[in-house]
Amino acid sequence: MRSRKSRWLTFALALSLTWIAVGCDHGISTGSTTDSGGPAGLAPEPSVSFQNLDGQTVNLAEYRGKVVLVNFWATWCEPCKAEIPELIQFQKEYGNKGFTVLGVAMDQEGKSVVAPFVAKPQFDVDGQKVSMDYPIVLGTQQTATKFGGIIGLPTSYVISKNGKVVQKVIGMIDPQGINQLIRKLLS
Repeated sequence: MRSRKSRWLTFALALSLTWIAVGCDHGISTGSTTDSGGPAGLAPEPSVSFQNLDGQTVNLAEYRGKVVLVNFWATWCEPCKAEIPELIQFQKEYGNKGFTVLGVAMDQEGKSVVAPFVAKPQFDVDGQKVSMDYPIVLGTQQTATKFGGIIGLPTSYVISKNGKVVQKVIGMIDPQGINQLIRKLLS
């Protein structure tokens, strides 16, 4: 009996650590888990359009000339919410230097849940409660597929000024590593 309980606890711990490492999976997609990775593995950004919260079409190509961190997230995803203050900080620090975060909300309910979530000052940045201050667009299964598929949330892509995917991060970002990458790409 004791070994069965021990195996169950080991399994539960492993499952919990996997969830923390990978992030939320809410039936989002299948797709590649490969890293587009680093300067040696540059891949072109996908040709994709999104709808913003005002109903306007936004093309990823419009951001050419900027370093872009495309962050697939959802309002129900705890790891996504945990990294939003870092993304707000990146936008604040580098937004006027040729960088932007582009948040791609994957909520099935769409604008009706995303817009109020984005507008609410709920994220602690520098001791202040702030709302999401970077562009937010609505994602679909088709847009996720154009990025090679999303297997869990959050998933982020760093795109260089010339439109090349230089890094894919499945799960929460490493703020120090992304900060160094942004600085390098902006220089």
